[in-house]
Amino acid sequence: MKGLNALAEILRKESVKFVFGYGGGGFDFWDALYEDQQIKPILTRIETSCVFMAMAHARLTRNPGITFTSAGPGAANLTAGLLEAYSACAPVISIAPSTSQRFEGMGVLQETDMVSTFKQITKWSVRIPVPEKIPWVMRRAFYLALNGKPGPIFVEIPGDVGGADAEIPEYTPAERMVRCRGDPNRIGEATNLLLKAERPVIVAGGGVVLSKAFEELRQFAELLGIPIMTTPMGRGCIPEDHPLALGLVGIYWTKVGKKVYEESDLVISIGSRNEDLESGRFTYFPEGAKLIQIDIDPFELGRNYLPDVAIFGDAKMVLTDLMQSMGSKIEKKGMESQRIKELLKVKEEYEAVVEAECRSDSVPIKTRRVVKTLSEVFGRDTILSNENGMMDLWSYYFPYYKVLDIGGCIGMTDQTCMGMGVTQAIGAKLTLPEKKVVCTTGDAAFQMFSKELATAVQYKAPVTWVVLNNFSLGWDKYIQKVFYDERFVLSDFEFQPDFVKIAEAYKCYGEHVEEPGDVESTLRNALKANEEGIPAVVEFVVDPWDRPEGFDEWHLRRAERPRKIF
Repeated sequence: MKGLNALAEILRKESVKFVFGYGGGGFDFWDALYEDQQIKPILTRIETSCVFMAMAHARLTRNPGITFTSAGPGAANLTAGLLEAYSACAPVISIAPSTSQRFEGMGVLQETDMVSTFKQITKWSVRIPVPEKIPWVMRRAFYLALNGKPGPIFVEIPGDVGGADAEIPEYTPAERMVRCRGDPNRIGEATNLLLKAERPVIVAGGGVVLSKAFEELRQFAELLGIPIMTTPMGRGCIPEDHPLALGLVGIYWTKVGKKVYEESDLVISIGSRNEDLESGRFTYFPEGAKLIQIDIDPFELGRNYLPDVAIFGDAKMVLTDLMQSMGSKIEKKGMESQRIKELLKVKEEYEAVVEAECRSDSVPIKTRRVVKTLSEVFGRDTILSNENGMMDLWSYYFPYYKVLDIGGCIGMTDQTCMGMGVTQAIGAKLTLPEKKVVCTTGDAAFQMFSKELATAVQYKAPVTWVVLNNFSLGWDKYIQKVFYDERFVLSDFEFQPDFVKIAEAYKCYGEHVEEPGDVESTLRNALKANEEGIPAVVEFVVDPWDRPEGFDEWHLRRAERPRKIF
């Protein structure tokens, strides 16, 4: 069997459903998939998109997303995607051919040392030296991508390895979800802190999602009556209409969440690195509070905040052990506690305030109105794929947008590569076609990857892109306004394309909106188009300075220059 034929057979045995790719090499591999009934090749418009779509697939299934691209510059285009996957701890396996080893160093077409290039942004970057080693390397790739702290893998297959006929060893699929428990002594110490705490709060990160610890998190929080806040990568671990859900932390928090967090006497951090956007350059920790930090990666324990109790272990296992450890020791009333009753009243009052402000008829349209209406129109059974610009940041803010389903958000990491959300949306729709999928994006991020509208049409992935157009790099322009005396450089788009015509050119539904009264009907038109199998692009001209709560404070906390807030 040829090496690349063996690779195709290995992916079948690992139950792979999609390979996101781009041609220009590896033709034996693609030929092996020609009549395949299990694995569907997806041709993107640029290699970077392969990784973003694979990340969405991995997050929604907890199975590795697979990419296969060409050598040299084709593989190099994976860089931004693998950087995001590494930051997101996403199990992605990127495979690329390379020039034959017999010509190494002679300057043949597309010769590049991509293995070294990717060592810094993957969990493992490896070249397969002989075809007989393909099964071993691929088994390790699947195992390492999925277990411990998940992450991306890069595998290079030289032409003389992939094209060689060899006696390929039998393949045995990799072990999946190998879990570890926390140290029983530390579980006991954490139990004591939990039993003493009067105002605990949970910060749930991407580790909860990767562990699939959704039910354990809910049970644990309800048992003790602990409010839950999440990071962007942790969002979707609990429905945001749950009584204990308070939205996101850091730059993303709103009044209620901020108050609860700042008044807490114990923070339980689960699967989060507590990065810059979530911690305001590590300044947001509540004064005098204790910290229990739970993480699958010992490197992350105590990396930023120093925990009173650090527990190395899988989120699902640790939460289970904590509940068993507390057992009959619990005297608190959980969901019936006075604290939770008061919290529910405050949440109800705040949501009424949000509802009123989102009815604003001012022009340009307030982004908050668009996002709130989007949440209501699309509702349950929806996956949100959001970008991370100043306008689309509103979609991170609960209760403006509510993620109502487990796994209902595929957010961004602190790398925030523009265009990631635009592209991830397609991967999400391909993975779960029964779900509605919507992406909130600024005009800049959308333009970076709008070429993938063609991919959505080609593979019948009807997604809605909500383009929040402020005719600028809004976040950059904000910084120049606040810290650089309104000296705007390289932040305004003095020319913008016609997004409706772009949508129509790609055979998508398109609509342009400038009046607040048209917001709801436009979103319903987009949803109707999706139901008919047509992707939709709906553009809203928005107030460029309509920024969320927490945005000003976050910048002031980490500022190193004189500033003024308008």
